[in-house]
Amino acid sequence: MTGKHDPCCEGAGSPASPRLWTVDEHLADVLAAVAPLPPIELRLLDAQGCRLAEDVRAGDDLPPFDNSSMDGYALRTADTVRATERYPSVLAVVGDIAAGAADLPRVGPGQAARIMTGAPLPPGAEAVAPVEWTDGGTGTGQAADAMGAPVADEEVRVLRPVAEGAHIRRRGSDVTAGDTVLEAGTVLGPTQLGLLAAIGRGTVRVSPRPRVVVLSTGSELVQPGEPAGPGRIHDSNSFTLTAAAIAAGAVAFRVGGVPDEAGTLRAVLEDQLGRADLIVTSGGVSVGAYDVVKEVFADYGGVDFRRLRMQPGKPQGFGRIGAGPGVPLLALPGNPVSAYISFELFVRPVIRTMLGAPDVHRPVVRAATTAALRSPAGRRQFLRGRYDPAAGTVSPVGGEGSHLVGALARADCLITVPEDSTALAAGSAVDVVLLTD
Repeated sequence: MTGKHDPCCEGAGSPASPRLWTVDEHLADVLAAVAPLPPIELRLLDAQGCRLAEDVRAGDDLPPFDNSSMDGYALRTADTVRATERYPSVLAVVGDIAAGAADLPRVGPGQAARIMTGAPLPPGAEAVAPVEWTDGGTGTGQAADAMGAPVADEEVRVLRPVAEGAHIRRRGSDVTAGDTVLEAGTVLGPTQLGLLAAIGRGTVRVSPRPRVVVLSTGSELVQPGEPAGPGRIHDSNSFTLTAAAIAAGAVAFRVGGVPDEAGTLRAVLEDQLGRADLIVTSGGVSVGAYDVVKEVFADYGGVDFRRLRMQPGKPQGFGRIGAGPGVPLLALPGNPVSAYISFELFVRPVIRTMLGAPDVHRPVVRAATTAALRSPAGRRQFLRGRYDPAAGTVSPVGGEGSHLVGALARADCLITVPEDSTALAAGSAVDVVLLTD
């Protein structure tokens, strides 16, 4: 997948090369190597968050039969034309119809059938009088808005006229058999899954959510909740990147910090390959003496380690590992800000592509910076910021350091300073990558 490119930068098993990739070149190379995952058939709840792979048509009408929208009495409208509270229409009750009933009484002239919400309309009936429009069969005036227990051979007094079709949900009034109810590409949320269930679908064909394994490397890493101790830090990258993968639409599996031991890292990778559509690592892609990531990936082959014209996030790794076509892998820098920005620029588009989503990239807007900006020559700088859409401005948050997670947590966008700019005055127009969903 990457053999057509010159190996670049300082990597175990990779010859040195002066080439620096641009952000756009690296992104294009990564996206050219991935595609939407093949569609699969899933049960409804397993398909939540997935995108439909085909149009869905209704096999029957919805509702499938005329039914009552109220608790009340199914009747013929001619019997209530002159009904008033003083001179009600008195009708003989010929039966009770509950939701799900199959044996329905026929309603003739001068008759009514007690009916519950959702129950099928009996033959002969033309409308439903809500129970509060009647005496509820008590003979004592207007009933409360609730049905009492059935009473044999009772009469009901209807206190007002009832129009034809009143309080009836007609067959096919929601969906007609043959209708396309959901189109291919629709993301399945609670209401879409409810519709599929309502039309009787037990499974659905979807583009699956990619399974993303996230692991961070470094012997200095300690899990949150445990004391860090001298020279140790808590592992934040695996939490940040796993959460970001889920937000992008993936099913993500977080692997705790892996120590800088080649054998351990190799064993973890082998264990995770079976459940991964994509592997994302952080740490071990620079020139450090203990960076074992490149050493281990060199054993697999097919992984390039590159230097990009960007800050933060200059070192990047990309390729495939495992048997056959292999599993795509993106190796990100270990500094928290570098890892997150690299995820947003490169990993998120991969996940969205695998999903078959039309919106692969984050939206970009133009805004005026509220402060002067500086950037190293020849690098595309990504600064953290807060975007004010009403004012059309963006304000930097924190400094340029790639360890400033406090500032990163307050940011809702990335301010882009292009490669050919080393300084921008306050008020300058810049591209702003919006990070909020």
